[in-house]
Amino acid sequence: MDTPKILVAPLDWGFGHATRCIPIINELVSRGCTVWIASGGSCLQLLRKEFPLVPFLRLDGYNVIYHNTKSNFRWTIAKQIPKIIAAVKREQHWLKKIMDEHHFDIIISDNRYGLYSGKAVSVFITHQLTIKTGIGPGADRLLQKMNYRYLKNFDECWVPDFEGQENLAGKLSHPAAVPPHTTYIGALSRLKKKEESRKYDLLIVLSGPEPRRTIWERLLLEELKTYKGETLIVRGLPDNNDTINTDAGIAIVNFLSSDELGTAIQQSEWVICRSGYTSVMDLVQLEHKAILVPTPGQPEQEYLAQWLHQHKFFYTVTEDSFSLQQCLREAAGFPFNFSVFQPFLSNYKKQIERLIQQYLMRNRF
Repeated sequence: MDTPKILVAPLDWGFGHATRCIPIINELVSRGCTVWIASGGSCLQLLRKEFPLVPFLRLDGYNVIYHNTKSNFRWTIAKQIPKIIAAVKREQHWLKKIMDEHHFDIIISDNRYGLYSGKAVSVFITHQLTIKTGIGPGADRLLQKMNYRYLKNFDECWVPDFEGQENLAGKLSHPAAVPPHTTYIGALSRLKKKEESRKYDLLIVLSGPEPRRTIWERLLLEELKTYKGETLIVRGLPDNNDTINTDAGIAIVNFLSSDELGTAIQQSEWVICRSGYTSVMDLVQLEHKAILVPTPGQPEQEYLAQWLHQHKFFYTVTEDSFSLQQCLREAAGFPFNFSVFQPFLSNYKKQIERLIQQYLMRNRF
């Protein structure tokens, strides 16, 4: 019997949505499903490198513009909500035409609110059932209502986190009232745990929107001038061929594939990265200690950093108070209690199996 034809479409808002879809795509392909990927910009290039044999559809993003200062970051995003709503409507119009041409059986959308169809089983992936605006509780409640209104259009809502009190995202993924069609699928990570010999004392993984990525990169390069350990910097720029001249002991690459990044993490004593949710899931998968530094003014990352530090999962520090030597000293005594999640890391595979079996049952006759 035929396996389903599935469209996977991550939001191209940073790399996190695309990279956490990689294990889902791998699982679907391994089960013989016909998979298509829809994305745009740098995320499209990243996924092309990961899946050279999977067909792609180009889908424009939300084109969100960021401000370079913490105080203006939140309001800059808030002012663009009408533009995001318009992009959601364009997605829905785009999907109607695509469905007439490709007839997908299942649509898996990672935070693209317009990608649902009455002609297919529509699945929405998000870890933000509660959206932190940083503006205030009233704005948070308003956005949650909008969020839930969009989620009603989908048949299922998959939350990449763990059910219960031991979880990674706190109130972001565990609000007081959860949509009835919600399923917690555990962490999503493209990385594989393996034994590696120590090569680096420090791995720095840069990510996030400009200009904050570059500001953070310059700050770290200044801090590294007095650091004596072997360091690898991954700049998070898959489309960039520029090079940076640095002191001896510092290796710099613009981008690493999933396998290369997993290897580099496990070859390193310490990792420094943003507190983006995908990075957190990758580190939990590898059970690797890290220093997490949230993007200034980005409420989700600031909340995650606070939650993870309070619950002894990861050591975190703000960018304003970051000092490399001090952070390394303090993190050395941090408990890093994330091994509790290990038995549940493959839960997403069970949901994929269930989704495929439901399709086969519906199409048996």
